[in-house]
Amino acid sequence: MDPPPATRVTLLDGFGLEVPGLDRRSTADLPRGVQRLVAHLCLSHGPTRTATAGHLWPDVPEAHAHGSLRSALWRLNKVAPGLIEVSGSALRLAADVRVDVRELNAWAQQAIAPPGGADDVALPDAALLGDLLPGWYDDWVLLERERLRQLRMQGLEAVAARLAFLGRHCEALEAAYAAVRAEPLRESAHRTVVRVHLAQGNLAEALRAYDFFRTLVHEELGVLPTEQMTRLVQDIPRVRRALPGERPALQAAVIRPGAVVPARLGRRPTGGGAPA
Repeated sequence: MDPPPATRVTLLDGFGLEVPGLDRRSTADLPRGVQRLVAHLCLSHGPTRTATAGHLWPDVPEAHAHGSLRSALWRLNKVAPGLIEVSGSALRLAADVRVDVRELNAWAQQAIAPPGGADDVALPDAALLGDLLPGWYDDWVLLERERLRQLRMQGLEAVAARLAFLGRHCEALEAAYAAVRAEPLRESAHRTVVRVHLAQGNLAEALRAYDFFRTLVHEELGVLPTEQMTRLVQDIPRVRRALPGERPALQAAVIRPGAVVPARLGRRPTGGGAPA
């Protein structure tokens, strides 16, 4: 018999609370203070009542903050009884509650762990690629958002490298381009793209990927790729050289969030470009 559906909290790409048997509209209309309480407990490890009240209501007197916490707990218990467990002065989510941020943490830790078997390598679910609570500017959210962003990038690059080693080049490129879309100016993500093309024996594609990044960082930052990036392609004989002023045709596709970026990063000019 299948286990009963579990309560699920989503924080990536916005707050969400799914309680089995409860209309989603009921949880979508939770007051902001209740949402912040749930989110804080998802990102914390058994904080005390005092610490929770201080984080969530830092600009009011302590007694007022504790009153707001009691009100939020009461409101939440009416909608999702048992979601939060109280042990002495500590608060924590019930053990069976699923949280997407915790799933992202588990995937990333497995991704960057020492290589295991092929079954250990997997692309993350698309739902795990969103930003943490966009539009929330609490200090505790901003710090965790940046930590998760870095962890996700490290995981995507590690998975791409391991998939390429296993010969699963198509999946490797998907992971590498997911990293590029998440942070278009991150050189290590572009280096991963180049390495996957080289592992597949696609020298021209590796050069296109390198030239794309070189143009991007020169236009955006006024710098050139590092020596570490350049060494990847320096021994590849160039079949053709880009015409002066040529720009990668697919730049917007790579940068636009959610866009599907094909492996081919440039187009041959339609004019009189001659091979070098």
